[in-house]
Amino acid sequence: MGDEHSLIPKDSFVFKLPKKSPLVLRMVVLLFVMVCAVYICSICLKQIGVVPSSGFLNVEVFERPCPEPNIEPWDIPYVHYPKPKTYSREECSCNPVRYFAILSMQRSGSGWFETLLNNHTNISSNGEIFSVKDRRANVSTIFETLDKVYNLDWLSSASKNECTSAVGLKWMLNQGLMKHHEEIVDYFKTRGVSAIFLFRRNLLRRMISVLANSYDRDAKLLNGTHKSHVHSPKEAEILARYKPLINTSLLIADLKQVQEMTSKALSYFNTTRHIFLYYEDVVKNRTRLDDVQEFLKVPKLNLKSRQVKIHHGPLSQHVQNWEEVQKTLKGTGFENFLLEDYRK
Repeated sequence: MGDEHSLIPKDSFVFKLPKKSPLVLRMVVLLFVMVCAVYICSICLKQIGVVPSSGFLNVEVFERPCPEPNIEPWDIPYVHYPKPKTYSREECSCNPVRYFAILSMQRSGSGWFETLLNNHTNISSNGEIFSVKDRRANVSTIFETLDKVYNLDWLSSASKNECTSAVGLKWMLNQGLMKHHEEIVDYFKTRGVSAIFLFRRNLLRRMISVLANSYDRDAKLLNGTHKSHVHSPKEAEILARYKPLINTSLLIADLKQVQEMTSKALSYFNTTRHIFLYYEDVVKNRTRLDDVQEFLKVPKLNLKSRQVKIHHGPLSQHVQNWEEVQKTLKGTGFENFLLEDYRK
C-alpha cells in the first residue's frame, strides 16, 4: 500500500499561479473600487437633486437679489421689478418700476397729456388700450390686458430704449372702468397701481370738442382722413371751421350727467393712491407736470408735446347757436362755462 501512494507524484495537488498574478489581482481590486465609487457617487447625486445630463452637470444659477430701494415703508407696495416674458430687462432688471393709469373721459385733453408723459425718457404710457371692446369684454380679459401692460410685455410706440421707471395706460370711464369698478379697485390695490385723474373743468368746451370730433369722423375734413389730434396750426384751423349746433333742450341734462360720472369715478377710486388734475390747470401752469413726475417718482424733466390745440379763443366763435346756449345756461350752475377761457 505504501508503494501505491508513492506512485502519485507529491506535487500533483499543488496549483502553481503565474508569476504575474499579483499585478492582475491589484488591477481587479482597483477596478472593483472604481465601480463602487462611481455607484456611490451616482446615489449621492440623486439624493441631493443633481442629475447628470449628457455627461455634464446642470448647475442652476441663482439671480442676485436687487438692493432694497431707499423708500418709505408705505411706498413699498408701489415699487415693482417686473420680469417680461418677451424680452430680458438685463441691466434694467434692478431698476424699480411704478404702475399707473390715466383715468379720464374722451376729449378731456388726455391725448395731449399722454404725449407729455411719453416725452419723458423713463415713462411709457401705452394709449387707450381698452378702446378695443374685446379687451374689456369681462373682468378676466381686463386683468389679462393689465397684467401684460404692467409686466412690460405690451409693446407699442411708447416703449423706451432707456430703463422704464413708470408704465401705464390711458383708460376712459366708459370703457369698462365704471362697470367693473369694484374689481378694478381691488386690482389697483393688490398690484400697487396709482391713478391719475384728468378731467376738464369747462364741460361746455368738452362738449363742443366731442361734437366736432364726431362730425369729422364722418366728414374727414383733412384730405379724407379723420384725425382726433393734429400737429400743425393749419390742420387745427381746418378742423376748427366746423361749428356744431348744440341741442339746448338736452344741454343742462348732458352737463349734469358728465358731472355725475366724474363724481362717481372719484368716489369709486378714492381709496387708491391717486392724483387729481384739471386739463385747464395743466395748460396754464406747467408746474402741475412737476407734480405728476413727483407722483410717479421719476426725475423732473421739461416735458413737451407736438400736438396743437384745435379750438382757440372764446366759445362764441365755435358754436352755431351761441345766443341760444347763453340763454340756456345763464342763471344756472353752469353759467361760468360761458365766461371761462384760457390760453395754450
